[in-house]
Amino acid sequence: MSRFEFKLPDIGEGVTEGEVVQWLVSEGEIVCEDQPMVEVMTDKATVTITSPKAGTIARLAGPAGSVVPVHSVLVVFELAGGSVPPAAAPLAKASEGPAATAVGDIRETLPGMDLAQPRIASAASPPVAASSPGAASSPDAVGRLAANYYNEKPLATPATRKLARDRAIDLRSVAPTGPNGRVLKGDVERAAQSSSPPELPARSAATLAVPARPPVAVVAPSPVESALEVRSPLKGVRKKIFDAMGRSVHTAAHFTFVEECDVTALKALRERLRPLAAEQGVKLTFLPFFVKAVVAALKKHPQLNSAYDESTNEIVVRRYYNIGIAASTEQGLMVPVIKDADKKSLLEVAADIQRLGEATKSGKVAADDLRGSTFTITSLGQQGGLFATPILNMPEVGILGLHQMKQKPVVRNGEIVIGDVQLLSLSFDHRLIDGHIGAAFAYEIIAAIENPDRLFLEL
Repeated sequence: MSRFEFKLPDIGEGVTEGEVVQWLVSEGEIVCEDQPMVEVMTDKATVTITSPKAGTIARLAGPAGSVVPVHSVLVVFELAGGSVPPAAAPLAKASEGPAATAVGDIRETLPGMDLAQPRIASAASPPVAASSPGAASSPDAVGRLAANYYNEKPLATPATRKLARDRAIDLRSVAPTGPNGRVLKGDVERAAQSSSPPELPARSAATLAVPARPPVAVVAPSPVESALEVRSPLKGVRKKIFDAMGRSVHTAAHFTFVEECDVTALKALRERLRPLAAEQGVKLTFLPFFVKAVVAALKKHPQLNSAYDESTNEIVVRRYYNIGIAASTEQGLMVPVIKDADKKSLLEVAADIQRLGEATKSGKVAADDLRGSTFTITSLGQQGGLFATPILNMPEVGILGLHQMKQKPVVRNGEIVIGDVQLLSLSFDHRLIDGHIGAAFAYEIIAAIENPDRLFLEL
């Protein structure tokens, strides 16, 4: 019997640690190669890591919510040198697809993350295939239902948990049919349609001996509610936002430049182009124009498309233009990225914004779409307010905040007329960007927006 230490892989993009979202295995469990093992969240996305070898789980790095540095031991295996018993029979693949994550179905995987292999069930309790008729009401299912009920947190993916919440179903009352006692989406649907769920046996020593799987590793505590307070652990996407914003505001030397922009011509141009974009199935908003204006300004002020590499103490000026668009989701703020925005037409940028916006809000954005930005735009739309001080998306050195468009008196050709005005707030890292450079960059964007026909000369 030998031991193998599996370490958290280097996911790249400057990621230095990952948070354990959910363990899919437990200590003492026999696993096969490529079996889904753990969901880990990084600053960029959440991925499901599978077992690199067949063996027995000897030790886990920590409970759900634990933070594991890259290259630190995540799981310790006991290897039997080929004596690990194979599954007695192939298991029916769960119908719920890849494990749901905090940012959706991340189908890109690291080496050793293939989700296609079945899980090995406990020898004491053979699995019931998801498609087996009457699975939810069989005697075995009732026994496993009892085991589920007395679990603190039944085994299920985040997508299944959300479905249960939407259906007002207590997961502990659902008979699991998935491998190792996992509750599947189909189980929740059947429970929602059933008017009389299986009766739970009395809580006794005999009942507690029924579980179909070893106890799952300790999970993060649930919110604690009292008459005056609700306390819940800081974790998941909100924890990543918490850490990133704190690191940014306490590391970069922020300074913000605010100026107003006459968007009357932009609104007129957008109204002329919107029907043409609609013919191509694309919704044309104001954002694509600002993306193109930012790219044009970055080309004239390349310092704003740079980053500081702490590992080498170097300033890195990027010659590619990936524009992040901050988007609000149920999980928190995310920044999907328009790659190579300088090489795309206005219509292509608009199509990218539409696609990424829909994917982010539905929780199905790909991991690659959340990494690699060189400059970020953030907008609150109709709730944009007068102006704000946006926080840098580190390690970027600039960010543009867009605010609400309002009608105000403006001076044109010596006369006061009613115009459409929008305030722009730009924050810069004063360690690398001098004030006059930031101001020149801002006025370059404003010039392009106030004279939007200029943007077509750049295409």
